[in-house]
Amino acid sequence: MPEVRAMAEKLNVGGQGSPFAPEEAEILDVADLTALEKLFKLRLAGGKNLGHAPGQFVEVSVPGFGEAPISICSSPTQREAFELCVRKVGTVTAALHSLKAGDKIGVRGPMGRGFDVEEMAGNDMLFVAGGLGLAPLRSLINYVFDRRERFGKVWILYGAKTPQELLFTKEFESWRKQPDTELMLTVDKPDEQWRGTGGVITVLFRKLPKLDPKRTYVAVVGPPVMYKFVLLETLNLKIPRNRIFCSLERHMKCGVGRCGHCQINNVYVCKEGPVFRFSQMESLPESFA
Repeated sequence: MPEVRAMAEKLNVGGQGSPFAPEEAEILDVADLTALEKLFKLRLAGGKNLGHAPGQFVEVSVPGFGEAPISICSSPTQREAFELCVRKVGTVTAALHSLKAGDKIGVRGPMGRGFDVEEMAGNDMLFVAGGLGLAPLRSLINYVFDRRERFGKVWILYGAKTPQELLFTKEFESWRKQPDTELMLTVDKPDEQWRGTGGVITVLFRKLPKLDPKRTYVAVVGPPVMYKFVLLETLNLKIPRNRIFCSLERHMKCGVGRCGHCQINNVYVCKEGPVFRFSQMESLPESFA
């Protein structure tokens, strides 16, 4: 598909203009997801299509407060607007949380390399997300569902610390209704109302059926402590290393390889990632820290 080939070829700016110059974006809607996360729906000036690939990110700026890299959590099939899930953790994100529909912010991007959806097409998909990691992974999940005929079976494994920290819960039912799709959830600390699985996300691998490793791709996004154990589980499934993709978006800062914040050895995550194959990450042991 031309639209996907164009997305896969994008590196840093994903479009026209300077990577250092933000474009104006209007906030169309703000929705509470949890006590710390909000979902922002945005539209670029003039209705311009952001043109991102699943797994890419943007630099968001709030005048007077600064700039922060945030992963895009909507599918590129949603052309008229795009969505960002923002956790309130610092000055910029706190400023974003104070904004409302109609307010304007600056956006640079899309940036980085996303998931290779052309390569994944025609295969089964195993998604593994921990905590806030579901936000960037949601872009790929919804892309797959919007192009359902191009993919095989889908398994989504998602874990959070508590039931209250689960993201996008209103979408779970629609995901479960997708053909040949199974959503599995777990929480580290179940409460009295929780009726699902309890424990860290690796417990969900025990519930998986026998997968065909030669026709399965894996996409993993979550906190650093999760990666080592999840990747061991995927290797136990005999899935080849070059079919396992991970996002290292937590390392990023400037988005253009200038500040050095995301540098791992000779690799700039913001330019050569944030999505990497496991076969690439093995030569970067610091990426698991």
